[in-house]
Amino acid sequence: MARAMLGAGRMTPDAKHDRPRERLRRLGAAALSDAELLALVLGTGAGGDDALTVARRLLARTGGLVGFTAAGMAELEAVPGIGGARAAQLRALGELGIRVATRPLRAGERLLTGDQVYRAYGPRLRHERREVFLCIALDAKRRVIAEHCVAQGHLTGVEVHPRELYRGLVRESASAAVVVHNHPSGDPTPSPDDVILTRRLWQAGLVVGIELLDHIVVGDGRFVSMRADGALGLDGGARLPQDRGSGSVHEGWP
Repeated sequence: MARAMLGAGRMTPDAKHDRPRERLRRLGAAALSDAELLALVLGTGAGGDDALTVARRLLARTGGLVGFTAAGMAELEAVPGIGGARAAQLRALGELGIRVATRPLRAGERLLTGDQVYRAYGPRLRHERREVFLCIALDAKRRVIAEHCVAQGHLTGVEVHPRELYRGLVRESASAAVVVHNHPSGDPTPSPDDVILTRRLWQAGLVVGIELLDHIVVGDGRFVSMRADGALGLDGGARLPQDRGSGSVHEGWP
């Protein structure tokens, strides 16, 4: 009888020892699974489920940590056990993770390579579920003046007008610019539309006297420099290996 009551209403010493909080104390945070770490953030369960069960359900519904980080409020609230308050808490946690992984460009910082652009924007854009097109305005010494969001699109495309891009650059008295956008599919290979748009933007830049240095396409863990890829008709049409990770084949922009 005593054994039955212990199993039904109380936690055994071994089970208590295996709780995420106790495992964190004994083994450190690195030893915990994604679900266990989320369970610690949630604190308590809901609807008869403990926090670990809710955390596992959350990760399964959103596709793991990457999906969780990108999930919106409505998607989080749709998970049983996650109400409005918890959804806001988790959304803030995901955004903090993105900000920790991101090295933002500072005004006055020299921007010389595609790697710099990827380090600054890759962690942010790789989690976006729609295409986002950004422009970085530079002065004559390739120092950052400002960043502009030119357009936001959908899962497979974004519409960008050269006049909208260069209106902001002219206002900032920019000498050059770099543009960057993401592919939510995770594959940064430029599409035919990306190539056409890049050439249009480069030609428009020649007219207004603002040089388009590069177009960086961000994927999941890697990027493509369209200048090095030959899309601008410069640099001899060199091709970027698509399995190069976050590297870039060119040393920098002139």
